[in-house]
Amino acid sequence: MSLLRVLGRPMLASIFIAGGLDTLRNPQRVAGLAEPVVRPVTSRLSALPDRTEDSVRLNGAVQVVAGLLLATGRMSRPAALAIAVTLVPTTLAAHRFWEEEDDGDKAQHRIHFLKNLGLLGGLLIAADDTGGRPSVLWRSRHAAHDLRREAHIARRAFKAGAGPGAAAGRARVKLSH
Repeated sequence: MSLLRVLGRPMLASIFIAGGLDTLRNPQRVAGLAEPVVRPVTSRLSALPDRTEDSVRLNGAVQVVAGLLLATGRMSRPAALAIAVTLVPTTLAAHRFWEEEDDGDKAQHRIHFLKNLGLLGGLLIAADDTGGRPSVLWRSRHAAHDLRREAHIARRAFKAGAGPGAAAGRARVKLSH
């Protein structure tokens, strides 16, 4: 694994581990901000908790667990994708700069919104990073291609061997009569 991955993954994951732990400990601090985003989502997805605080806690737990997986390089691609999925509602709930009246607050929320957008981009890159190994899709395509090629070679070898064998069999039958 490259030094950039060894250093970069924990650095990227650190904000989500810290933020997720804080949300797990104190969900009431963000539940009010999250309400406008959580309600429409939980009304459509019955698998999510009904209470906003519970949804916020779940979001924090996913960020902590996925952050630890990303930081340690274990299942880092699905972990980065899981964090990315949690980051979207988090950003839409906490940094609604377009609704701010005060220019100072609007500027701060815009900065945080764009920061989260940058983190989302990093997570998407991490989710696509195969660590220098070919992806499962690439490997499966090439395995199928190799199987087709080997089957074609076997078929040609069989046909090449069958012709002389059949002629020898016919000759043996004629000689035995």
